[in-house]
Amino acid sequence: MRGLLRIAVGVLAVSAMAGCGTGTATPNLGIPTPSVSSSAPSGQSTEPGSTATPGSGTQASAIPIGKFTTTGSMTTARRSHTDTLLQDGRVLFVGGQDSNGSTLASAELYDPKTGKFAATGSMKIPRWGQTATLLKDGRVLIAGGENDDAVPLDSSEIYDPAKGTFATGPKMGTIRVNHTATLLQNGKVLIAGGADENLGGIDSAELFDPGANAFAATGKMTASRWGHAATILNDGRVLITGGQDASDVFASAETYDPTSGTFTATGSMGTPRWGQTATLLPDGRALVAGGQDADNNPLQSAELYDPGAGSFTATGSMTSIRVAHTANLLANGLVLIAGGVDANGNGLASAELFDPSDGSFTATGSLHDQRGNHTATTLADGHVLIAGGADLDMVYDSGELYQP
Repeated sequence: MRGLLRIAVGVLAVSAMAGCGTGTATPNLGIPTPSVSSSAPSGQSTEPGSTATPGSGTQASAIPIGKFTTTGSMTTARRSHTDTLLQDGRVLFVGGQDSNGSTLASAELYDPKTGKFAATGSMKIPRWGQTATLLKDGRVLIAGGENDDAVPLDSSEIYDPAKGTFATGPKMGTIRVNHTATLLQNGKVLIAGGADENLGGIDSAELFDPGANAFAATGKMTASRWGHAATILNDGRVLITGGQDASDVFASAETYDPTSGTFTATGSMGTPRWGQTATLLPDGRALVAGGQDADNNPLQSAELYDPGAGSFTATGSMTSIRVAHTANLLANGLVLIAGGVDANGNGLASAELFDPSDGSFTATGSLHDQRGNHTATTLADGHVLIAGGADLDMVYDSGELYQP
């Protein structure tokens, strides 16, 4: 069975199932080691500055090549955790799993001014596969996930940065793990899809209202899915792409309209995928990159969604196949793709940049630690903080900074 839910370190175990700190409020899905397949595409590694025909995995135009430098270490080695950039510039890390496969309740803060991590209050319940969403009042909503007994949760908690503590929040209408959570322009949070205890996809969605401190049902999705990606578009709609249920991987996509509270099917991707990243570009399009196909093969391909046309088109391929990677929009308009896992379950140290102007990818500086299931947070100064993650049976507490 194709299941990503719980990860015993380095081993695929069926129980429950990544995101990035880019402000899109996507979950950090705990993606386990992909199964090895002889049909998996091979990675095409290139040296920074190499050139090739656009669309072949590298680009001909010259773009700035950044570098990674080490920073402080986390208080706890963790993977499949969440990251949230707070209003004061610090970064909150919550939950995940340690090197023993135990689910964590602990949380910590990274201070860019000192380059150090420090423990903060712990959650009431250990969880991973949860979502973490910055609310407009500065608090952070933690929703769902799976506990240490492999049970999906309907509970939520709210972190108060001023107090450094978590408080019990309201319950969702449905248990969920590997769902998505997106902050809407009206300040509410859209919770969509996810997996139940049987790996079945969920088609229901709900809205968290910070003012009422309550969840309320909203329209249902057109497909039951988990391991999908959610991206808020410039017009306020939310794009939902890919994902899977207990038997299928989806190429389909849909959009949520906060005004009507309904989901509507839109054009489908060219490749069914789950565990992909989806990043809003400055021109309003969305870049969908990597992930896994129905045979658990990590993907090298990428696609662009045009909200005006409601359709996807293929763009250049990445320099490497990747799943459990991260994607961050940089101030210069490029997208940093970092780390991930290859077809053999090995963590990747390579990183690359996507240039929306010509639809191509170029290798950039490499990570110090090869890792997947990490987090990547764009800081106020434009640097990207990489934290935690894993490579087979090694779970990291290390952090590093990408300087564009």
